[in-house]
Amino acid sequence: MSTDMSAELEIFNRRESEARSYCRSFETVFTKASGAEMTGADGKTYIDFLAGCSSLNYGHNDPDMKEALIAHIADDGIAHGLDMYTQEKARFLKAYEDNILKPRGMDHKVMMTGPTGTNAVEAAMKLARKVTGRRNIVAFTNGFHGMTMGALSLTGNTGKRGGAGGGSLSDVTHMPFEGAFGDDTDTLAYLEMMLDNSSSGIDAPAAFIFEPVQGEGGLNAASDEWMRGVARIAKKHGALLIVDDIQSGCGRTGTYFSFESAGIVPDMITQAKSLSGFGLPFAALLIKREHDIWKPAEHNGTFRGNTHAFVTGRVALEKFWADDGFQNDVQHKSAILTSGLQAIAEIVPGARLKGRGMMQGVDVGAGETASAICARAFEKGLIIETSGADDEVVKVLAPLTIPEETLRKGLNILLDAARDVTVQTKVAAE
Repeated sequence: MSTDMSAELEIFNRRESEARSYCRSFETVFTKASGAEMTGADGKTYIDFLAGCSSLNYGHNDPDMKEALIAHIADDGIAHGLDMYTQEKARFLKAYEDNILKPRGMDHKVMMTGPTGTNAVEAAMKLARKVTGRRNIVAFTNGFHGMTMGALSLTGNTGKRGGAGGGSLSDVTHMPFEGAFGDDTDTLAYLEMMLDNSSSGIDAPAAFIFEPVQGEGGLNAASDEWMRGVARIAKKHGALLIVDDIQSGCGRTGTYFSFESAGIVPDMITQAKSLSGFGLPFAALLIKREHDIWKPAEHNGTFRGNTHAFVTGRVALEKFWADDGFQNDVQHKSAILTSGLQAIAEIVPGARLKGRGMMQGVDVGAGETASAICARAFEKGLIIETSGADDEVVKVLAPLTIPEETLRKGLNILLDAARDVTVQTKVAAE
């Protein structure tokens, strides 16, 4: 690292909280970004396989979204409107209705929550308890649902839960996600047995919540059969079904919602991350019409909705979801990603592929190995991170709009990085 770069980083080390995390893996000061690439202050350009942790599914600074937002601001468009009626909110809701809900036969209401995914999860928890009059919520191993106290109670990760500082993370029952005991154990049967047994010690649940693909939990992907099974069990026990589609939604797995292939219709769906299309803070909760029993302002916040995000989010819906073209392109790139990751898995002993669509990675068996591969990749010009209980998965979250040539180039960098680390590990062992 140059002296100049060290000087630029010094302000962060001196003044920014120790809570900072991603920046510790990427020690450069970024100055600009476009599409699937970011550029540092030193002029070096990196391929972005992180994409704001799936907040930038449509890439950095999409030109159509940028143009619409600049025009809105230049025309003195509303910047902040609480939850008042605005032209841009109406246009966003109409686009969401026309391009997402109606084509899928869905009649959900759209609740604008606070601007982060964890707020949408909090709203879902509160509403499930309000609708059912019950307290207990069933969540699943390796799940991640947010960092505020309610959402954190649903989260399995020990390190994340430790941030609660000993605060109560209660009224949640954690059950095994699909595959948690290995391929030979039916976790649906386990779940059903525990809930059917009146002496299991589990209170009747208000809701079940799961991620179709566990983003932070290591890219564990639920099968269609398992998702349908949880939906069936929830209905049997009078509980609501909440699908957390914050990281796996907005096209990340190949369809707009990551549960579409299962044919289920959740009672509630959390959305955030790429909902704005542009990386702007924006979260919402989709609610089946019959469950929308909120009283006015019963769940509110100063930043309910984000007018600038309404502008860019509407453009994203109209540009990418008006027909099947974008979805088909994502599925084509998903096949390229699978092939590229398989090549990596073949050179790392014991490695295996995980995930689905453009939300895939390689489980290399150890956090030290995965971190070393990501660090080496960054040296070579690729931004990529790990996930999993022990950070054992090298996780690809490239923008869905990434050009095929750039995707292949990034995968080649990752392959080279994995090869370097594998050779170093072998030499050290000898």
